[in-house]
Amino acid sequence: MLDARARALLAPPLERAGRALAAVGVHPTAVTAAAWCAGVGACTATAMRWWGVALVLWLANRLLDGLDGPVARATGATDRGGFLDIVADFSVYAGVVVGLAVALPGARLACVVLLATYYASGTAFLALSSLVERRRQVLGDDRSLRFVGGLAEGTETVAVYVLLFLLPRYAELIIWTFAAAVGITAVQRTVSGVRLLTPLPQPIADP
Repeated sequence: MLDARARALLAPPLERAGRALAAVGVHPTAVTAAAWCAGVGACTATAMRWWGVALVLWLANRLLDGLDGPVARATGATDRGGFLDIVADFSVYAGVVVGLAVALPGARLACVVLLATYYASGTAFLALSSLVERRRQVLGDDRSLRFVGGLAEGTETVAVYVLLFLLPRYAELIIWTFAAAVGITAVQRTVSGVRLLTPLPQPIADP
């Protein structure tokens, strides 16, 4: 819901930083790998209940993830880079939830439900992106995949995870609430997919 506004606000400084990194020879895949390593660290710290460390590593993951695209555009974006980026993102998103389930036994059911809603929303997003690309329809922006908006997007995920690290005692409530938001997003994306992929009625030819 907030991704478009966040991108408009953060894109200019990230683009400048990306060009600077590309100018000194930093490869976008290296930035993606660094982001993923920071994300894995955040997942591990979450499982160990090191909430402050998890927060710092999570924010580092998000910052680096925001930089790999600008670096790629400065050096020549590739489909491989976009593929690796989305795989890294999804694995970290899920890994943090697994870490929470390890750290907080009382929140395990909420974590399982959140992972299920992630699965549904991610499936709708990736399937629609693939089909829209194959049909050469216009959707989303200039990123590697055709992003479909919804109630819970990347910006909301960043904010919710920050809340979880700052307020772990309220984790179960936060996770249930976010699972409901992601579930609504899955429905929104499914409805959007049905509308976009439904063939238009063909005009009846005159006899």
